[in-house]
Amino acid sequence: MEFIIVTGISGSGKSSCIQVLEDIGFFCIDNMPPQLISNFAEICSESHSDNRYDSGERISKVAIVTDIRGGTLFLKLSECIAKLKNTDGIKLKVLFLEATKEVLMKRYSETRRKHPLDEASGGDLGKAIDAEIELLSDIRAHADYIIDSSLLTSSQLKEQIAELFLEKPEDRMIISCMSFGFKYGVPGEADLVFDVRCLPNPFYVPELKHKTGLDKDVRDYVMDSEMSVEFERKIYDMVDFLIPLYIHEGKSRLVIAFGCTGGKHRSITFAHRAAEHFGEKGGIVREVHRDIDKK
Repeated sequence: MEFIIVTGISGSGKSSCIQVLEDIGFFCIDNMPPQLISNFAEICSESHSDNRYDSGERISKVAIVTDIRGGTLFLKLSECIAKLKNTDGIKLKVLFLEATKEVLMKRYSETRRKHPLDEASGGDLGKAIDAEIELLSDIRAHADYIIDSSLLTSSQLKEQIAELFLEKPEDRMIISCMSFGFKYGVPGEADLVFDVRCLPNPFYVPELKHKTGLDKDVRDYVMDSEMSVEFERKIYDMVDFLIPLYIHEGKSRLVIAFGCTGGKHRSITFAHRAAEHFGEKGGIVREVHRDIDKK
């Protein structure tokens, strides 16, 4: 049975996440106290082994949101996760959603909702967010997937979640090749970050300035340099070496981020070419250009 625990910082998009998981066939429950999760997992397992249930009634994919709204009950989540990971018949994954403090404060200001730690922080939203981040630091450190929704649109967030949990071969890794602009911040979910600002910049070429790395002439310009070719070769050598090690350790998603100044030319060139490289090796590859539409 596939079992997903969705948790993370309040305001980071857990509600959108659970909607997507429900749409792709998960049995979803929002705001369940951790102490009840193990009991619910047992009920689901019984439906699997009981021959009186036909295949249409068996619960084989479950997603549960549990977070700081549960108050002191939520503090038992680590124990719950440890117990489920040692339960036969359950394949557990933990998805952690987060966003920057600035983005979270803006979202709360727009929705006018009260933070779950509002009273404990004396009504200071900044203190409430800081306290929650600290409380969840251990859970975040042991999460299987981390998504930073700070600069994602609702549709981009939903796309990432759907691709993570749609049916896929068990022994293959999802590799996300992402481009971004350093001026907009480094993506928090990135496992590997490569700074390509040291390479030739098409921004200063008038006929290329308003194009992107998705255009062949921009890619040709960036790669018409021995530095770029050698840089790319060294990246592939390292990542090709690392991927089997990550898979051996049970990692099922790798986010490789390439950053330039604005996220339009060099970073997109490298993310696009990396997606082609890893795709040719038979991997499940996503190509994401986070800041391509930024002004």
